[in-house]
Amino acid sequence: MFSVDRRSLLKGAAWTGGAAALAPWLPAWAQSGTGGLARPLPTVTGSDISLRIAHQMMTIDGRESHAIGINGTVPAPLIRLREGQNVRLSVSNDLEEASSIHWHGLLVPFQMDGVPGVSFPGIKAKSTFTYEFPVVQSGTYWYHSHSGLQEQLGHYGPIVIDPAGQDPIQSDREHVIVLSDHSELHPHILFRKLKQQGGYFNYQKQTLASLLAGEDQPLKERLDWGGMRMDPTDISDVTGSAYSYLVNGHGPADNWTALFRPGERVRLRFVNASAMTIFNVRIPGLKMTVVQADGLPVRPVTVDEFQITVAETYDVIVSPTDDRAYTLVAESVDRSGMARATLAPREGMAAQVPPLRKRPLATMKDMGMGDMQGMDHGAMGHDMSSMNQTPPTDGVEHAAHAASSAADSPPMPGMDMSGSAGQGATDQGASSAAMSHSMRDFSNAQGVKKTPTVQTISPMPTDRTGEPGQGLEGVDGKVLTYRDLMAVKRNPDVRAPDRSLELHLTGNMERYMWAFDGVKFNEIERPIPFLKDERVRVTLVNDTMMAHPIHLHGHFFELVTGHGEFAPRKHTVNVLPGSKVTFDVTTDALGDWAFHCHLLYHMHAGMMQLVSVRPRSGDGA
Repeated sequence: MFSVDRRSLLKGAAWTGGAAALAPWLPAWAQSGTGGLARPLPTVTGSDISLRIAHQMMTIDGRESHAIGINGTVPAPLIRLREGQNVRLSVSNDLEEASSIHWHGLLVPFQMDGVPGVSFPGIKAKSTFTYEFPVVQSGTYWYHSHSGLQEQLGHYGPIVIDPAGQDPIQSDREHVIVLSDHSELHPHILFRKLKQQGGYFNYQKQTLASLLAGEDQPLKERLDWGGMRMDPTDISDVTGSAYSYLVNGHGPADNWTALFRPGERVRLRFVNASAMTIFNVRIPGLKMTVVQADGLPVRPVTVDEFQITVAETYDVIVSPTDDRAYTLVAESVDRSGMARATLAPREGMAAQVPPLRKRPLATMKDMGMGDMQGMDHGAMGHDMSSMNQTPPTDGVEHAAHAASSAADSPPMPGMDMSGSAGQGATDQGASSAAMSHSMRDFSNAQGVKKTPTVQTISPMPTDRTGEPGQGLEGVDGKVLTYRDLMAVKRNPDVRAPDRSLELHLTGNMERYMWAFDGVKFNEIERPIPFLKDERVRVTLVNDTMMAHPIHLHGHFFELVTGHGEFAPRKHTVNVLPGSKVTFDVTTDALGDWAFHCHLLYHMHAGMMQLVSVRPRSGDGA
């Protein structure tokens, strides 16, 4: 089977020497004999650009696969613009279905934002739509479909906008690195399998052999997780069992190569254009200096590794001095596979490819247990009651939901099904009952509706912006965190917030349902209302055990991480499991804007909202 071969291949630690040395390690179908591709992405530029969306085939590590590309390529062409120009982009849709392009991170009029049903009707099959807008910013961004699941099939590409004046980030050479995931399975089949069975693609579950080898959790801890009907290895919904991980459309065996001359300052513009994969990026033997996040300059931070969630961009500077090759590693967060490329002075070179590291395990902190990590949780009497049931509600309509949900999801063995904290822990004594924490306590989430989409409520969510991403807590070297990021220039709006808003990221893993505040996109009654130029402090609370990259269209926001007027400004933020993230936003863009999780299947399953920015009375708009 292809996926097993590829995973076994990547776990080999002996990829060394030139391209010829790779051949014995590759299955026959992957021995493409490319010797290392050093092809830059095709580029389009100017004030009038034509793009054509169409079906095509793409070749990954010697195997052909169906895709949707733009102008015949996957990724789509690099669009290179200049700050201050106006651009017209004529997009022809050659598909048999409607399509669209969203300009991710670009500040455009809402009619040009490219979200069907929100900002425009979409691009009908066999028709053309022209986007036109001024370019008011610079930096690294990207574009992708916002129609159905087309993004998974290859409908994405990078954008680079050069500053109007001299670029403050100086480099001798640059490369755009588009990371993505691709499956030979149709995206609707992937989604259907996720709906049918939780953890369908997780081939890294704990086993008796791993228990006996002492590689995973102790038996008692594993039994506790089993009693809660949760799997600590469930880090990614779709894994290397179904995905190939790509660099600029190429698989690991293709050895896509970025060239340099020793002594140069090389700028690498990373874009995570994947549908579902968070990547951990490192270049063994080279330090990386982060100089830009989500298109905006940040004070330089030198790191050994960084995590890039879906839809983020990071620019880094590397300065290789030796006349040798370096491996660029983008390991999936669950470590079921990697995207791999080479940084080298000449084509055909390769460096050692490290084996996949041990896969991470979710912790009690990922369950929203805050700082209780490492305590004797078995003696704490946590009430995980009805985690797979709809809780009692005052409404008759929800009572019916509760009955059907209870039938679908029987009580977890050994758990308190009363809904009252501590009642199921009488054998642990009164002191344990007093310490109990309910994961179904809606008093911790006042705005969350009691629907089947809410499986758990985090009892003690914490701010984890000072932590590396999942699985990176104990790795060697410096790992980037959000708190390392500081804006180069003072933020354009440093007013105190006018008001606060708390939103909960909710889900039901077994049913594969995702939502904001327990309400899926097709159930929302009205958008989240804002007035023009309001200053709002938004806190996102993740009540699930999955990370969620949350993207707000049409705006940048400032992460509240202790840097005051120099807070980092972003358009996408990764909210770790069981955690909360706070940002301040100035709602300065009139119109209706999408606000969603950028994990494609989470958005497709309901984790999307609308933000509506309206003029203040008397503005005359």
